[in-house]
Amino acid sequence: MTQFERFAAIDWSGAKGKRHKGIAVALCDAGGSAPVLVRSGHIWSRAEVLDWLLATAAEAPTLFGFDFSFAPPIAERGEYLPGEPGVPSTAREFWAYVDRCADDEDLGAASFLERVHRRHFYFGIADGVKADFVRFRRCDAELNAQGGRKTASAYDAIGAAQVAKASFSGMRLLHRLDGRVPIWPMDPLPKQGSAVVEIYTRIYLRRAGLPGTKLRSRAELNRALKALDSPPARLRFEPNDHQTDALVTAAGMRALATAEPGAFAPGGLTPQIARSEGWTFGVS
Repeated sequence: MTQFERFAAIDWSGAKGKRHKGIAVALCDAGGSAPVLVRSGHIWSRAEVLDWLLATAAEAPTLFGFDFSFAPPIAERGEYLPGEPGVPSTAREFWAYVDRCADDEDLGAASFLERVHRRHFYFGIADGVKADFVRFRRCDAELNAQGGRKTASAYDAIGAAQVAKASFSGMRLLHRLDGRVPIWPMDPLPKQGSAVVEIYTRIYLRRAGLPGTKLRSRAELNRALKALDSPPARLRFEPNDHQTDALVTAAGMRALATAEPGAFAPGGLTPQIARSEGWTFGVS
């Protein structure tokens, strides 16, 4: 059994601007009903997601999942941004650092990557060899070893698959959540109430027996939901991949938290990793 009454998945965006078509929010309850889109058709701002999360967390114990890296890699090199003085070495302090350094609207962080610490991020061939930039966290390596194929790096800022801008903007949101809603595993899982975790949609697509590619139709979405012991989503339109990611992940989080309480105690998660790099919920 799970302590959470609801499960929410947020497909995040690090795009510039005030509102973002790439954000989708889905919610399901612990009782087994189908996940639903929150404010379907609405174009969210990141600040609105923060406000919605705080209001929802106060209503009922909810497990919230965000699909961005909660911290950059540090275990491999001992520093988030090697050679830069004054950069913290724990996730919580690093969130505050990113928030101080970034001046973008709506919790954006493009300025952090493009100006403040430009030399650490790969934006294209003019920067040199991409392999010299990309580094991975311990949980990413663990997922890769399990066949999860999580190859995106927080230092890779080019292409449709890049996660850098989303992750660093997400760290600004985490800084604002810090102390208000527990953020696992930087915070221990609370005995009651809500919590926030890092998610990765491909984990749940693979648990559903699918190859992990994007879903862009109601038929594909409902096949995945059925495999995750969820009723079909009642949509009147063909969803985009942001919406399907959120819907599948909300149902997948519920299935994982309900059937596998050990999901919050993965073998590779040490206290040091919890403080510095974090962990993706669902990586055992």
